[in-house]
Amino acid sequence: MRFIHYVLCITAIFATLFGSARAGVIIGGTRVIFDGHKKEASLNINNPDNAAYLIQSWMESANGGSENVPFIITPPLYRLDKGQQNVERIVMTDSLPQQKESLFWLNIKAIPSASQKQNTLQIAVKTRIKLIYRPAGLAGSLPEEEADKLTWKVSGDRLLVSNPGRFVMNFNEVRIGNNKVEDATYVLPGATASFSLPKGHPRGSLSFKLINDFGSTGAEHRASL
Repeated sequence: MRFIHYVLCITAIFATLFGSARAGVIIGGTRVIFDGHKKEASLNINNPDNAAYLIQSWMESANGGSENVPFIITPPLYRLDKGQQNVERIVMTDSLPQQKESLFWLNIKAIPSASQKQNTLQIAVKTRIKLIYRPAGLAGSLPEEEADKLTWKVSGDRLLVSNPGRFVMNFNEVRIGNNKVEDATYVLPGATASFSLPKGHPRGSLSFKLINDFGSTGAEHRASL
């Protein structure tokens, strides 16, 4: 029985590894910037795989809950056959603050159709990307323009960053000297985020790079601690 258990575990690992090499479902973007001038945004979902998928999509608030999310997705559930493409529409249903950006999460789960082959491991893959609502009054401006407004400080074993600006700041990387802050993610406008200091609590110059609207890395910025 122990031998069989090991074989099943190894089979599952290899199925996961080789399954990731398949085409799978392709999502047409790493984030959605919802333009406040418009009432909806869209996202392309492509299936270049040979298998059909059931696609389920839903929205969450910045803290991962479903409460007070002023968006609906249509269609929320549909079948995507091989070679097909579908466009998901994200429709705004309520108002949001107009003086700053707001962050939400868009979840897309791809569930493969049942395989006719025996002893096949099938895995549903969930992708979670940011949806950032950008008010109409911020059109024409970019987060990079306010990067130098961020303030940084060390408190115990934590690195704190405060964002007095209007944009969600998404970090590609944050470094203290040559040491990378591994869990640096983002900081909301008007908020403070806390990250773990690198081992040894290094001191020195701090540098960071932001992720732009297209998922690319911006210029390097420097700040003092």
